Amino acid sequence: MFNTILIPIDLAHAEKMEKAVSIGSYLAKSGGIPVVFAAVTSALPGPLAHTPDEFREKLDVFAAGQADKHGISATGHAVISHDPATELEDALLQAIHETGADLVVMETHVPNLSDLVWPSNGGRIASHADVSVFLVR
Repeated sequence: MFNTILIPIDLAHAEKMEKAVSIGSYLAKSGGIPVVFAAVTSALPGPLAHTPDEFREKLDVFAAGQADKHGISATGHAVISHDPATELEDALLQAIHETGADLVVMETHVPNLSDLVWPSNGGRIASHADVSVFLVR
């Protein structure tokens, strides 16, 4: 059905994304599909990592932990962006193409008034990706 599942992850808030991780992992396990955990960071030092290589290592450790926890095949894919806050959707769309993912399982928030002005990250990915997107609340 699908060849690769991409799950966007924010390592600083991974515990808040457990529902999308669980659903994506369930789909992966039931279909024998590999998972790619994609995360976006800047080349500048930040609270999670001092360098992009250190960030990649932490993402790989996260992916390995999820693979063990859920019994799936998982890897990490870091995208380096000049400004992750403003370029997040473009960076995730880039990750979709770089990894060859054909399904994205992504955590989203409950819609609110601000969504009339600023679209949600998940909504933008679903609107602009040329692959299937499963938004999880």
